[in-house]
Amino acid sequence: MQAKPMRRQWAVAALVLFAFAIISLVILANPSPVAPRVQVDARPRVLVVEAVARDVGLPVHSQGTVESPVQSELVPEVSGRVVWVSPSLATGGTFSAGDPLLRVDAADYDAAVRRAVANQIRAEAEHVHAVQELRRRERLAGSQVVSDEQLADARRSERVTYANLEDARVGLEEAERNRDRTELRAPFAGRVREKRVDVGQFVSRGAAVATLYSIDYAEVRLPLADQDLAFLAWPGSGGVFAADQQPEVTLRGELGGVERRWRGRIVRTDGTIDPRTRMVHVIARVDDPTIPQSGDAAAPLAVGLFVQAEIAGRVERDAIVLPRVALFDEESLLVLDGDDRLLRRPVDVLRVEGDEVIVSGGLRAGERVCVTDVPLFVEGMQVVVAGEQVVKGAP
Repeated sequence: MQAKPMRRQWAVAALVLFAFAIISLVILANPSPVAPRVQVDARPRVLVVEAVARDVGLPVHSQGTVESPVQSELVPEVSGRVVWVSPSLATGGTFSAGDPLLRVDAADYDAAVRRAVANQIRAEAEHVHAVQELRRRERLAGSQVVSDEQLADARRSERVTYANLEDARVGLEEAERNRDRTELRAPFAGRVREKRVDVGQFVSRGAAVATLYSIDYAEVRLPLADQDLAFLAWPGSGGVFAADQQPEVTLRGELGGVERRWRGRIVRTDGTIDPRTRMVHVIARVDDPTIPQSGDAAAPLAVGLFVQAEIAGRVERDAIVLPRVALFDEESLLVLDGDDRLLRRPVDVLRVEGDEVIVSGGLRAGERVCVTDVPLFVEGMQVVVAGEQVVKGAP
C-alpha cells in the first residue's frame, strides 16, 4: 500500500522537472537583446558670460522737489485803500520785473508832497533872507554900526534857516517816496504763489498782500549718500562747482499723466551733512524753467513738482559690467579656467546697482565668468558650460 503513493510523488516531481526544462529551452532559444547602459555626467551645468572691458559712465541717482531759489512777500510800504490790482496779481499769475502789481489811493500822499513843497519854499526864502542879512552885517562890522553880538546873531540865524531848509528838502524827498510807494512793482520776474488782497481793501504798511517767487531759474535740492560722492568731481572749499566742471543732471517727472524730462547742472552743495540721515545735499539748477525744453513731452518745469534725478558722474576706464548674479560673495566671482574648472577670484567691485555689478580690477577681458548659483562650490571643481554635450552613451 505504501509503494503506490511513493510512485505518485516521483511522477509529480518528474513532471515539474520536465516543465522547467521545456521553459529553459524556450528562453535559451529566444534570447532578449541587452540595452546599453546610459552614463549621466554628474558635473554641474553652468551659464557663463565673457568679460568685456569698456569705458563705463557712473551716474548718481537721487530725487527731490523743484523749488524757486527766490521767494518773497509783497509788502506795501505805505498804508491806504487799494484802488487797483493788476490781472497778473492772481494765484499762478506771471509778471516781469518792474511790472506794476497794485496801487494804493495816493490822494493823501499827493497832499503831503504839496505841503512839503510849500515848506521848502518857505525855508528857502527864510534862508535867503538870513544870508543877505549876514552879509550886510559883515560889511558893517568894520564900523561901529554893528556890534559883535548882532553879527553873531546873524550867523546863528543863517545856520538855523539853512538847517530848516535841509529839513524841508528831506521832508519833500520823503513825501515823494511815499507817493511813489503807493504803486507796488514786481521786484523780479516771477509768479504769484498766493494772493491776499483785492480792490477796496485797506492795507497796512508792512502787512504782506501776496507771496511771489522767481522764475528766472529753478533749483532742486538732491540728497546724496556719502559713497555716491566718489563718483562726482568734488567742488572747492566754498562748495561751488566751477562753470566748466558742473555735472549735468537729467530730471524726470510726471506732469499731465506723461513722463517729462528737463536738463540742468549741479551748481553747488549746501555745505552741510544732515545729522539724521548722514546725507549731503547738492543743488541742481534749471535755467528758464518756464520755457519748455525740446522733446515730444516738452513742458515747463513746475515749482513743487517731485522729480527723479540722474547726475552724470565720472567715467571709469576699462571697467567690466556683469550681471549681479555673477557675484559669488561681496568681493569675488567664480571664473572658469581653460579646463572648465571653477576658481574663486577676488575682484575690485566698483559699484552694485540694479541688476548689474561694475568691476574695476581683478578680472581680465575675455575671461569667462560663471553666472549660475553653485551652492556646493569646491575650488577647482569641474563643470560643464551650458550648451555642450552632457550625456554620453556607453556600450
